[in-house]
Amino acid sequence: MSEEVRTEEREAEERRLELEMVERREAALAHVVKFGDPVLKSKASPVSNFGPELRAEVERMVAIMRDGLGIGLAATQLGALRRLLVFQAGPESEPTALVNPEVEWLSDEYAVAEEGCLSLPRVTMDVERPLYARFSGRDVEGEPIVLEAAGLEARVLQHEIDHLDGVLILDRTPREQRKAALRALREGSSYSPSSEEEIVDEDELREPPAEA
Repeated sequence: MSEEVRTEEREAEERRLELEMVERREAALAHVVKFGDPVLKSKASPVSNFGPELRAEVERMVAIMRDGLGIGLAATQLGALRRLLVFQAGPESEPTALVNPEVEWLSDEYAVAEEGCLSLPRVTMDVERPLYARFSGRDVEGEPIVLEAAGLEARVLQHEIDHLDGVLILDRTPREQRKAALRALREGSSYSPSSEEEIVDEDELREPPAEA
């Protein structure tokens, strides 16, 4: 077999895998509640029953999060007003569920980063959040846990707890970005603050936003 044939086969396999990933993502996102649904502005109720049903719900949420290429997902994003979230803030991290989460402490040190949201398709916004945080809650078995988080993990957890309180990144972004994002959502177009920057200084390059 020639090198040219092997290269063509590799490229064909890569295209097939990419198409499968896109199809899985679309199927996963079909389960996610989108902008305009009143459930996204509703406050979730505490979880009181722990058992097989909750474990199955967590497994389903993790699968949707992964297939949707997200790094966090709140139960409200699936239309369930329950204080439950899952997150996986990095490829080396294990997916984790946090039930009845509470914010115990937030640092005085803040950082601004671009955030996306599975419930707000094709838009991202700058959001300022504490860089370090401590959270408490229960694991899927009902055992109490405390999480110390920093950087992206702290941001994801704050983002998901906001969902459980009916708060969206639209409520936390600067006014002009909120207006632009709302316009894009209503028109079915896309928006990101970085796309508005014609010249970006090398020291101010942004990392691609992650969706939660």
